[in-house]
Amino acid sequence: MPMRNLSATLRVILIVAGVSVGQSIGLAHAQVVEPPAATTLPPATAPSELQTRVESLAESGLFELRGASIAYPNIIYTFYSRRGFRPAWSDARLASELRRALKDSEADGLDPRDYHLPLLDQLADAVASDPGNSSTLAAFEILHTDALLRVADHLMFGKVDAASFDAHWNFTGSPKGIDVPQRMELALATGDLHGEIEKLKPTHRMYLALKQELARYRLTVATPERVTIASGKAIEPDTHDERVVSLRSRLSFSGDLAATEVSSSDVYDPTLRIAVQRFQERMGLPADGKIGKRTIEELNVPLEDRVRQLRINLDRARVLLHELPHEFVIVNIAAYWVYLVRGQETVWNARAQVGKTYRKTPMFRSAIDYLVLNPTWTVPPGIIKNDILPDARRDPASITRRGLNVLDAQGNVVDPASVDWSKFKSGHIPYTLRQEPGPKNALGRVKIMFPNSYSVYLHDTPSQSKFEESDRAFSSGCVRIERPLELAELLLADPSRWNAASIQRVVDAGRTQNVTLPAKVPVLLAYWTAWVDPQGRVNFRRDVYGQDAQWAAALDKGYTARQLPN
Repeated sequence: MPMRNLSATLRVILIVAGVSVGQSIGLAHAQVVEPPAATTLPPATAPSELQTRVESLAESGLFELRGASIAYPNIIYTFYSRRGFRPAWSDARLASELRRALKDSEADGLDPRDYHLPLLDQLADAVASDPGNSSTLAAFEILHTDALLRVADHLMFGKVDAASFDAHWNFTGSPKGIDVPQRMELALATGDLHGEIEKLKPTHRMYLALKQELARYRLTVATPERVTIASGKAIEPDTHDERVVSLRSRLSFSGDLAATEVSSSDVYDPTLRIAVQRFQERMGLPADGKIGKRTIEELNVPLEDRVRQLRINLDRARVLLHELPHEFVIVNIAAYWVYLVRGQETVWNARAQVGKTYRKTPMFRSAIDYLVLNPTWTVPPGIIKNDILPDARRDPASITRRGLNVLDAQGNVVDPASVDWSKFKSGHIPYTLRQEPGPKNALGRVKIMFPNSYSVYLHDTPSQSKFEESDRAFSSGCVRIERPLELAELLLADPSRWNAASIQRVVDAGRTQNVTLPAKVPVLLAYWTAWVDPQGRVNFRRDVYGQDAQWAAALDKGYTARQLPN
């Protein structure tokens, strides 16, 4: 049977580990390099309505049935041809289990309409009332099969293809070696299709906790009473303010204040202050208990916006949280925080400073392979163009005042005044601008290196005071981290040779030294604006790079087919 080349089927796998997603059985068992040969059943003696319709879909290119688009006609053709075009969904219980799983996808922040659910329910009723209608039966079969492929795609890989709007995205693997029709047969044969579909979801505690919060916030949205806090001057502790009554109700609503503490008192008392500080911590604000403009803004964020944030970050979790490596470093750009994770436990974390909104820290995956103690800093072309050259054209001595040396192609130091800086229009100049090691070095005492094309790495910084800011988008793209020598010691994982004291001795000596890690450690630069912390508290952050708006727009679009082997 001739078949059109499938232009759009399930997309490449987007996972942290960079390998195929694999679970225990059926559709979830995707990490197969050489699947066993598929069994093809003999065809029926005469073409059935199902066979005719499946063949027509594969040949015509008009991928529509009962007003619904068919995302995977070629895969559907392969699936049914191997079965001899015998029905797969003649067991009403099996089809009902699929539809139940499609409905359950709403709890994961997905839209069951992407998987034909309303139409499938209508077809189920039609088949029940007229089981002999071959046209209805064929549509029932094909649309259930297409729905299974669609929901598997979104649960395993996320709905949004981040690479379509983020040029830096490289969380990309390949589903090579997967025999999708065979995986479908295995899933159908288990007798627990709903359970098999559940196995496609991330099992990480962050995903499960986000689902719980989504359910809780959806219930809250349905509550008619909404409490807002009026703007005005900051509310200070131990003062009277008529807004305090609304504040008590609002913080009780979010769980930051016990219901027993809600009263009609307008006094901003110590108990209420503790609740305010809890809220501020969850929003990434300074937990000072002062209720200023920023705190009021966060208190008044519409609940619908919080539901949207949770749905967006659940989809990010489907992209990132399948088969995580045992140990990895993750930078949450939106939260300005960095973590070292082992298993599902955070063993180290610290504040971070990330790229400015016009020099964004890119989102990508790599692996830390070495670190540099007492690094020199070679100024990258972007900073030369945007920061160094404008000042140098007016005053060449500004380069020296920045603590930089100018080196020619032979490594000789050049007097900045001897160079005509006005003739350079880009940051690619025939000189190297370098800062020597020392306490004022822009990279501090250590930089942590991983291969990438963006000249981005983790590093120390002399700008320690900036860690006290709540919004920390200060850098030119690299990630500045607090207490980096602690992270270096954990990454080196060799306490007899590289402990805190020995690392400090090298730093104090002032000489540049490269140290290779005993094993590469994956590093993930990601973007989370909602998550649940180890204390079980949901955290929200502002969308500093505007990523949420793009993700939400893609999440709310209809289904788009992806690539997957036939």
